[in-house]
Amino acid sequence: MNSKQYGILSIPVIVGALGYFVDIYDLLLFGIIRRQSLIDLGLSGDAVTTVGENIISIQMMGLLIGGIIWGVMGDKKGRLSVLFGSIILYSLANIANGMVTNTTQYSIVRFIAGIGLAGELGAGITLVSELISKEKRGIATSLVAGLGLTGAVVAFIMKENFSWRICYYIGGGLGLLLLILRLSVFESGMFHDVKKMAVKRGNFFMLFNNADRFRRYLLGILIGLPTWYVIGVLVTFSSEFGKWMGITEKIDPGKAIMYAYAAISIGDILIGLLSQQLRSRKKALYIFYAITTVFMILFFTAQWHGTAAGMYWICAGLGFGTNIRATAATTIPNMVRGMLAIFIIPLFKGLRNLTDYYTGGWIAGIIILAIAITAALYSGETFGKDLNYVES
Repeated sequence: MNSKQYGILSIPVIVGALGYFVDIYDLLLFGIIRRQSLIDLGLSGDAVTTVGENIISIQMMGLLIGGIIWGVMGDKKGRLSVLFGSIILYSLANIANGMVTNTTQYSIVRFIAGIGLAGELGAGITLVSELISKEKRGIATSLVAGLGLTGAVVAFIMKENFSWRICYYIGGGLGLLLLILRLSVFESGMFHDVKKMAVKRGNFFMLFNNADRFRRYLLGILIGLPTWYVIGVLVTFSSEFGKWMGITEKIDPGKAIMYAYAAISIGDILIGLLSQQLRSRKKALYIFYAITTVFMILFFTAQWHGTAAGMYWICAGLGFGTNIRATAATTIPNMVRGMLAIFIIPLFKGLRNLTDYYTGGWIAGIIILAIAITAALYSGETFGKDLNYVES
């Protein structure tokens, strides 16, 4: 199969980065304005934490389900069809989010937004991966992820200057503007080639009917667990952890997320360059797992009676170590996000009910890191792998 190859600063890469920027803005906006919005809707005390956890879980379930839907559609109808459909859905959902009047409405709309957001990252990265040569793919996807992740920084800036409802309207408007930009992107030549072949496209169960393929798929999900443990538990609920650790200063979770994602954007670019230099994604991954481990230890030890500034910088270190640039598929990154709802938060809740908030947090971290590192050890090297093939 032949397809035209594009440079790392071509239109597909630039538009892919802008698409990921909007995806991250909308994905993390709830975590950034969680306290402000839920207090405005009449909640207080522990309800802000528990309802916040529930809404995040519901949003991530939407991402998990959406990952399957858009992944199948991407193979059947093309990457661009998925991008257009997903952008329209999450843009309208974010506009609707600015109009909610109770937490039930909030949960339903975040679920719908989650389904929509699931299509942007996977289809966008897949399109870029297929349009860029295999030698430059790592750098191109790193640029998409690194630049796109700054959407979290902009979301925090919006939160500091506008009400939470306006922040959602801005997210919806950015999505609709992105839809116009997406019209300039070409469909992958690989997809057009596959359409002409007598192969099954968009069969989700093909992930499970072959033992080796299922193994690779499962390991890809487990490798990404630390990312959403760090973001979905430690960083998003940094204010709650701060209280348990005796930090008297007010910690803004939105600011913690902003610090983490500013560092993630740098880490995503550097890990791409590092894997290019080492000619190995696994070696680069182990280095960044080590960084994550160091900052997790600091999070649970160095912050006793510490400062809000110290918490923000440790969250930045955690973000730098846990990056999400290594996956070029629709279902895997969204399955990883969905694991926050079906595994990570339930694990954390179960452990904290047996112990306490602080202890449950660090035990969950040890378990998740152990699973991810084991999965990485059993995964194959993918550096420079040619994507110009079909699964059968």
